[in-house]
Amino acid sequence: MRIGQGIDVHRFSDDETRELHLGLLRLDGQRGLAGHSDADVATHALIDALLGAANLGDIGRHFPDNDPQYSGIASRTMLTETMRRVLQAGFRPVSADVTILAEKPRLAQFMPAMSEEMSAVVGCIVSVKATTTEGLGVIGRAEGIAASAVVLVEEFE
Repeated sequence: MRIGQGIDVHRFSDDETRELHLGLLRLDGQRGLAGHSDADVATHALIDALLGAANLGDIGRHFPDNDPQYSGIASRTMLTETMRRVLQAGFRPVSADVTILAEKPRLAQFMPAMSEEMSAVVGCIVSVKATTTEGLGVIGRAEGIAASAVVLVEEFE
């Protein structure tokens, strides 16, 4: 068995029309995050954790933000491809846990659906939680959203 850990942070976009994607959901009416892809910090942290557990590097190695082919790419597509690579490397996820750090929007109502969506792609339970930073730092000032993830994988033959 191996453990992987991932962290991602994105600032809020200056583009008022940019949609917020988080945990494989589109949260209508919420200010989106800036990024080369859809900037889904929760899914990106999970991707990094999966890649790390399988010793496959990080998200930037597989989906570089200076490669035009990944401009605007959906995080669901990235997670699906990551799972293909993790399985090809001989590992399957056993458990995953994602924590989203955000002052806004409030996320409690979305967490069950995020868990369901990510679990369906990963093939194991992906627990999703959210917390604030009590007004401290860039997250506390609502300048962006961060996420961390941890994954347990097992080797298979």
